[in-house]
Amino acid sequence: MNRAPAPAERRLRLLSCNILAGASVQRYSEYVTRSLNAVLPGRSKIDNLDRLAALLPQFDVIGLQEADAGSLRSGFLNQTRYLAETAGMPYWSHQPNRPVAKLSHTANGLISRIEPSAVIDYPLPGRLRGRGALLARFGADRDALAVMVAHLSLSAPSRARQLGFIAEVLQDHPHAVLMGDLNTDIESVEMRHLFAHTRLQPPTRPTPTFPSWKPKRALDHILASPSVALEKVWTLPQAFSDHLALAAEIRLPASDTPRHGDRR
Repeated sequence: MNRAPAPAERRLRLLSCNILAGASVQRYSEYVTRSLNAVLPGRSKIDNLDRLAALLPQFDVIGLQEADAGSLRSGFLNQTRYLAETAGMPYWSHQPNRPVAKLSHTANGLISRIEPSAVIDYPLPGRLRGRGALLARFGADRDALAVMVAHLSLSAPSRARQLGFIAEVLQDHPHAVLMGDLNTDIESVEMRHLFAHTRLQPPTRPTPTFPSWKPKRALDHILASPSVALEKVWTLPQAFSDHLALAAEIRLPASDTPRHGDRR
C-alpha cells in the first residue's frame, strides 16, 4: 500500500531589531553630540525607518525594541505601525513600556505576515519599572509556535529576575523562540539559568551586534527550542541604530507551521 507523502517542512525568517526610536548612531561620541536629536523629531528618523521598512518584506516575523509608541521624539508617530504599513506587512502589535512625560514612549513591537492566534503583554520585574516582554502565539494548543520579544535591563540582578520570569512563561511552550536585545552575553550567569530552566538552546556561535559600527558584543539574541531548528543566523549589513539587526531562519515541522496570512 502506498503511503501519502509527509507534509513538507517549512521555514520562517525572523528579524530582531533595536531601532533606538529611529535614531542612527555611528560612534560613541554621538551619544553626546546628538543627544538633542534623541528627544526631537526629524526627517532623518523617518528616512532611517523607511530604509528598514524596505527590508522587512524579506521576513515573516519581526521583533522591535526601543520603538517609539508616539511621543515628541518621533513626531507622535507609532513607529511599529509605521514600519508595518510602510513595509506592507498585515499584522502588527506593540507594547508601550516607559512613558517619559510626552518626550518619549518606548515600546516593544511585533510585525508579522502571519496572523497570531494570541498576543500577550507581560511586564517584567526589575528594580526600575518599564521593561516588558511581548509574547505572540502562532497556531493552536501544544502545536503553537510561541515567539517572545523582549528588551532586558542593563543591570545583571534585574536581568536575572527578568529571565527567570521569561523561563516560567516559556516552559509551558514546547515550540518557542526568544528574541530581542537581552543586554547580556550568552555566557552570563543569568543566561545559563535561562537555558537550565527552559528548552531554549544556546547558539553554537554568538553573533556580535553591538556597537553597530564595530560590533564586538553579542547582546541581541534569537534563541529557539530543539523542535524549532535554527538553521541560519546573520546580521543585516545596514546599521539602523547602535545595534545591528539580527536575522535568523528557522525550520518548523509541518504540523507546527503557522499559515501565512493574506495582506490586508
